[in-house]
Amino acid sequence: MISFDNTEIAFRSKSNRDLKRAYWLFKAVGSSAFVKFGKWATNLAFKLRLPIKGMIRKTIFRQFCGGESVKGSMKTMNSLAEYNVKTILDYSIEGKFADEDFDATVAEIIQTIEAGGSNKNIPFAVFKMTGICLFDVLKNANEGIDRLTLEDQNRYETLVARVDRICATALQHNVPVFIDAEETWIQNTIDRIVQEMMARYNKNHVIVYNTLQMYRHDRLEYLKEEIDRAKKENYHLGVKLVRGAYMEKERERAEKHSYPSPIQPNKDACDADFNHALRLSLDNIDTVAVCAGTHNEESSMLLTQIMAEKELPNNHPSIYFAQLLGMSDHISFNLANAGYNVAKYVPFGPVKEVMPYLLRRAEENTSVAGQTSRELKLIMKEIKRRKGK
Repeated sequence: MISFDNTEIAFRSKSNRDLKRAYWLFKAVGSSAFVKFGKWATNLAFKLRLPIKGMIRKTIFRQFCGGESVKGSMKTMNSLAEYNVKTILDYSIEGKFADEDFDATVAEIIQTIEAGGSNKNIPFAVFKMTGICLFDVLKNANEGIDRLTLEDQNRYETLVARVDRICATALQHNVPVFIDAEETWIQNTIDRIVQEMMARYNKNHVIVYNTLQMYRHDRLEYLKEEIDRAKKENYHLGVKLVRGAYMEKERERAEKHSYPSPIQPNKDACDADFNHALRLSLDNIDTVAVCAGTHNEESSMLLTQIMAEKELPNNHPSIYFAQLLGMSDHISFNLANAGYNVAKYVPFGPVKEVMPYLLRRAEENTSVAGQTSRELKLIMKEIKRRKGK
């Protein structure tokens, strides 16, 4: 029976110094006041061109990022691979607006796919639509591309061509690609494009994965519809299941614009749908490949139990677990130690360029009840265990 309480396995890749750094980082991000101040101070320091990159690189960047480039992330990847944990290289650059920036991001994504093609420790690539297209184009296309201006139609067609190029490269190198979920007011656009890519590239096996945010009350029904669509149109369905990252923003916008909130009524409903989606995916494992992107211990344990019930091997090629680098190592490393397929999301990019991602991650950690306290408790347990040896 697998246990997520084994901190010796969870942190065996970490030195005592690593643990102490992680402890103080989680203490810091556990304080909303500190996170708010840190965000303000960091932005100010960059504006004033103060030499803070070195300090960031040695602290929060080292904890949550693999490196500043694909090549620079290989040390992190190799370290994870020693313990049977794979790497998903995530080019975590946000807030770009120019075509040359979007094309540069596509080039980086393709580089991660090519790296995966020659390295079995990189099982997936990943990208966000907003990383390769203007947000407003995705938003304007959400209710249908026939509503777009001629200029936006051209931008939309360019987006589809970029996505197609990424997916074609993924097929060529046999490295599946996750397409991230985003806000509801652009998600229809994302879903439409992903469906098109799945029908094109998932004929023999899954190359393209869509991401379902289960904090939305409509996603379980959507999953059922997508399974039916895949069976009817004779392709395989790739799904990455997450709880989601835009909940507060979604509620605020729904209230501001006076439409029903797309968010689940409570956490229990979200958990129930997430777990139902796991079982539904495995009930259709001949059609569906699933990645459980979760830091939730109960859902992770449930997936192992469903696999056992169905007598599926721990390393079934259509079932993966995934967590973020620097977090929930007690889940990742214990699962990997038991022979399950596990991958860490490993963000990378220049220090200054990934700061929006890192600051957003810090804010999310602060807002998720129990996240930082759980990390701290586990780190303290392992430090105590090592001292008692």
